[in-house]
Amino acid sequence: MKNKIITISRQYGSGGSGIGRRCAELLGLDYYGSRIIAQIADESGFDFNYIRDNSENADGGGFFAAMIAPDFYSYSNRDEIWKLQCRIISDISEKGPCIIVGRCADYILKDKADLFRVFVYADKEDRIKRITEVYHEGGDNPEKHIRDNDKRRQAYYEIYTDQKFGDYHNYDLCLNSSTLGIETCAQMIAEGYRKTTEE
Repeated sequence: MKNKIITISRQYGSGGSGIGRRCAELLGLDYYGSRIIAQIADESGFDFNYIRDNSENADGGGFFAAMIAPDFYSYSNRDEIWKLQCRIISDISEKGPCIIVGRCADYILKDKADLFRVFVYADKEDRIKRITEVYHEGGDNPEKHIRDNDKRRQAYYEIYTDQKFGDYHNYDLCLNSSTLGIETCAQMIAEGYRKTTEE
């Protein structure tokens, strides 16, 4: 029997990680976010920040490199990180029910686990407020910072999967954290998860 896993994909600045942590508390499940980055860094020898920046984001160059010089690209650091990420996430899924945020887990585990797939998004104004006041990121132009992060995250997801990032067809539940708030989003995910495990 496949383990029941919650995967949370999210827009940058939407609060998806906080929602995942709170949902883990409500359900008593293990939570995996930055722990995955730390494990990839430990096993690969790459710096934690390097893994963070290359295990979920692409600058767009990767796609063109793949088209122009596929032999070179196939041995890129990002591809090696992807392979390690897939193996680590697959191993995590075999340990038992849990919550995994980001890292294309919804795609990596689509044939390996019983998934409850969530996508979290938010209004631009709330995302700007969160990245500047909570993440302390964005510099002098937080709107551009968000836009650039969105492009890199989408590019990475669509390079390594055959799915479109944020397409509601690929998720069981899509939530606007601006409208609902962190706590309500976590509670709705927990309730949805409970109902699917009862079926």
